[in-house]
Amino acid sequence: MSEADDAASAPTVVVREARPADADAVAAFTRDTWGERHEDYIPRVFPEWAAADDPDRGTFVATLPPDAADAGDLDGREAGDTAVEGDGDGAAAAGDPEAVVGCIQGALLSEWEAWGQGIRVDPAARGHGVGTALSEAVLDWARERGATVCRNMVFSWNVMGLGQSRAVGFDPATEFRFAEPAPDPDALDRDAAGFEPLADPDPNAAWAFWSDSDARDRLRGLALDPGESWACSRLTRERLATAAGDDRLLAVADADAVAGFAVRTRATEREVDGETARTAVYGVAAWRDVDAAGALYDAIAADAAAVAADETRVLIPETVEHVSDTGANRVSVAAEPDFVMRADLTGGP
Repeated sequence: MSEADDAASAPTVVVREARPADADAVAAFTRDTWGERHEDYIPRVFPEWAAADDPDRGTFVATLPPDAADAGDLDGREAGDTAVEGDGDGAAAAGDPEAVVGCIQGALLSEWEAWGQGIRVDPAARGHGVGTALSEAVLDWARERGATVCRNMVFSWNVMGLGQSRAVGFDPATEFRFAEPAPDPDALDRDAAGFEPLADPDPNAAWAFWSDSDARDRLRGLALDPGESWACSRLTRERLATAAGDDRLLAVADADAVAGFAVRTRATEREVDGETARTAVYGVAAWRDVDAAGALYDAIAADAAAVAADETRVLIPETVEHVSDTGANRVSVAAEPDFVMRADLTGGP
């Protein structure tokens, strides 16, 4: 049989909106996505994603006929673990079985910014263009809702994910790393080399500092989004004003001017070994020099302790300067950076 015949006989991937009944199938191929490296969050959040009625979020699954879906390595699973009853919108007629072999979610972060997340493909169904079909579905969904850009985040070590993103139209945007200062209620008692934390930071002064900072240039103006975990969107002066009003804006200054600031985006909780761990998440941090970085990290450590956090994550640019400033102040950093990609939606599909 020729390659053309193979292509003609290959099953067509059909992407449809996710349903709550898809949850077990998605869990079947996402329980061990990263092996021992990371726990995949998809089995935990997908039921909520599929059940939500939110116009600013679209959750989709890719479907194939069961025989095609089980053509690859089932990795210890039983054939049929990803089978669901079709409703006519997927690869099978209503009442017939189809296999759910991939998932993805799109989210609108602002009037013009979209975010793609949670893309997963069943290893047994790879080679059928599942990832491409899912990505195109989310880009179309975002475009229909007026977004002019869609971004995503890929772990720096996930070379296949990076390649998939480039193949469907995402280009490199920026990279960041998480700094991890330990919460410390006494952090502000340390010598801060002439810097003082500001009791009531001015969001306009923080915005002016950000606008002229190397951090803003390196991060392409992005910070963690206040509404969507693990998503990045454009930091605005209005967001800084909101953070200041909520006591989430931190800044340090010397006799001259503001020398650094950070924004606490949220505090999250999760179960770890039967106990609740609380993490204070700072959507971005920027500073003037290594001494200002030390003063800012002290302010962050004290703030994290004040909100009863057990640990922190602080988004910083992935540069030699920012990471080494962090290390020089004996603050831990994540072992690897994360990459943000962007797809321009203004040119049409």
